Amino acid sequence: MEDWKGRAAPSLDAFAEMAQAAFDALPAAVRRAAGEVVFRIDDFPSDELLAELGIDDAFELSGLYQGVDRIRRSVLDPAPEASRVFLYRRPILDEWAERGDVTLGELITHVLVHEIGHHMGLSDADIEAIEAAGG
Repeated sequence: MEDWKGRAAPSLDAFAEMAQAAFDALPAAVRRAAGEVVFRIDDFPSDELLAELGIDDAFELSGLYQGVDRIRRSVLDPAPEASRVFLYRRPILDEWAERGDVTLGELITHVLVHEIGHHMGLSDADIEAIEAAGG
């Protein structure tokens, strides 16, 4: 068993580096399809966002896509704001500690892929089917 005494959880900056590495490791076709996406790492979602989504426990939300997904965009629309993918450090760390069956990098990749899937207009069911197929 690994000794975690004296070790700290990865910082927000370290999480951002892991998220960027996860994105960079995705197939080129997925990165191209994702287009311009800004990644933001926070410890938790805001209370306002949780209330808007009807979520009582901040640990229940590990990531969020914010923006107009690529399927609903039109060339006739004004230029949209950059799409953003939020990753929430503390809920991800909590899930990682509870699961014990994946590395932290794998879990960050999973959440990132899930949110990019929403960016691309895919439903949760679509994303789960893609992940189950190994793609």
